[in-house]
Amino acid sequence: MSAGPARAPAEGPVSRHLNRRLSRPLAAALARTHASPAALTLAALAVSFAAAALVALGWSVAGGVAIQLASVADGVDGDLARRTGRVSRFGAALDAIADRYADAAILGGMTIHAARFESFPQPEAVGALALAGALTVSYSRARAEASGLWPAMAAARGPLALSWLAGRDVRLLAAAVGTAVGQCYWTLAALAAASALTVAVRLLAARRADAPA
Repeated sequence: MSAGPARAPAEGPVSRHLNRRLSRPLAAALARTHASPAALTLAALAVSFAAAALVALGWSVAGGVAIQLASVADGVDGDLARRTGRVSRFGAALDAIADRYADAAILGGMTIHAARFESFPQPEAVGALALAGALTVSYSRARAEASGLWPAMAAARGPLALSWLAGRDVRLLAAAVGTAVGQCYWTLAALAAASALTVAVRLLAARRADAPA
C-alpha cells in the first residue's frame, strides 16, 4: 500500500508473517535513494499487469510467482512512506485505486487462463464472481473504516474473527499458489466463495460493533 497512515494499518496474516519480512528491507534500501512512494505504487501495479499477462499466456508457474511478487511489492511503497515521513492522503488514495486495477488484471488473467487451458464450464462467470467478491471485500473494509467500525470488527473473536479470510494478502497468495499449479478455475471459485463468506462475516461483525451498549 502507498503513503497511507503514519502507522502501518491492521494487516492480514500473509502480510504480517510473510510479505513484510521482504518489503521492509526493500523499503529500507530504497530510503537511501530518490525513489518516491507513488512511483513504487505504479511499479507494483506494473508487476501485477505483467503477472496477469503471464497467466493469460499460459505461463502458470512464472505467473504465480509474479502474483506473489506483486503482493510483496504492494507493501514497499507504504513502508517507504512511513520510513521517510512522506505519508499522504493522496498516496493512500492512489494505492487503493491501483490495488483495484491490479486485482482486476490478475483475476482477468486467471479467467483467460481458465478459458484457454482448462476444461470447466463458464470460466467467465466464475471469474466475474471472484472479481465482484474481491471488490466487495475491499469496499466492506473501506466502508467500515470510514464509519469507525473497523477497529471493533478487527478485534472480534470466535467466528467473527474470520474477517481476514479473503483479505487482499490472502487472496493474492491463494491466487499465486492456485495459478502456479495450473488450477485457475478452481482457485477463482474458491476466491469467490471465500470473499462472499468474508463479506457476510464482516456484516455480522459490523452489526455487533454498531449495537447499543
